[in-house]
Amino acid sequence: MESNSQLKKVIMKTNEMLQKDVQDAIKWEPLLNAAEIGVIAKDGVITLTGTVDIWAKKSEAEDAAKKVAGVKAVVEEIKVQSLCNCTKKSDEQIATEVLNALKSNWEIASDKIQIKVEDGWVTLSGELDWNHQKEAARTATANLTGVKWLTNNITIKSETTARVEKEDVQNALKRNWTLEDKNIRVSVLNNAVTLNGTVHSWFQKDEASRIAWNAPGITNVDNQLTVDFL
Repeated sequence: MESNSQLKKVIMKTNEMLQKDVQDAIKWEPLLNAAEIGVIAKDGVITLTGTVDIWAKKSEAEDAAKKVAGVKAVVEEIKVQSLCNCTKKSDEQIATEVLNALKSNWEIASDKIQIKVEDGWVTLSGELDWNHQKEAARTATANLTGVKWLTNNITIKSETTARVEKEDVQNALKRNWTLEDKNIRVSVLNNAVTLNGTVHSWFQKDEASRIAWNAPGITNVDNQLTVDFL
C-alpha cells in the first residue's frame, strides 16, 4: 500500500515540482554543483540546456535527471565548451591525452582500443573482455578537457568460453533488492541477453543492465525494459 501511494505522488507532480526536483538532483552531484544547467519540465519530459567545460558533466547531468522519480524522458541539449580563455586543444593533443588516460588506468587494456578524434569528437573502438572495462574507458575519456562529444563503440568479446545461462541472470536480478524481478523477463541467445518487462524508475532499468553485464562470457545486453510509474 505504501509503495502505491508513493507512485501516486509521482504521477501528481506538476511541471514546476518536477523541474525543481531535477534542479536539486543536478546540484546535489559534486561535479555539477556549480554548473549552469537549465531545466525545463513538460509532462514528464525534461530538457537540459546550458554549457559545461567537460563532457563528463554533460553525461552526469543526464544521469542525474533520469534518476528523478517522475521523469519519463530526457532531452539533452547541453553544449561542451572551454570556459577559460586558454588556447583550444588540437585533435592531436586530445588524442594524446586520451591515450595517456587509458594507459594510466590499470583496469583498461589500452592496447586493444583505437582512438579517433575529429573536431573534439572522440570515438573509441576495439574489443575488450568486460563491460566494466568499456565503462572505465568512457569515464577516463569523459573527464578530459577539450572533449566535446564521446562515442563509445567498444565491443565486448570475452575470452571465456562459458555459456551464459538464463537462470543465472534471473537469479542475479532476484538477489538485488532494488528490483522487482517478477516484472523482468530474461532471454539469452548466443551469450547475448535481452531484458523485457517493466520497471518503475530509470535507476532500476540501468541497474538491471549492470547486473546482466556481470555474467561471465556475455557479449551484449539489449535492455528493452520500459519505465512505468503507474
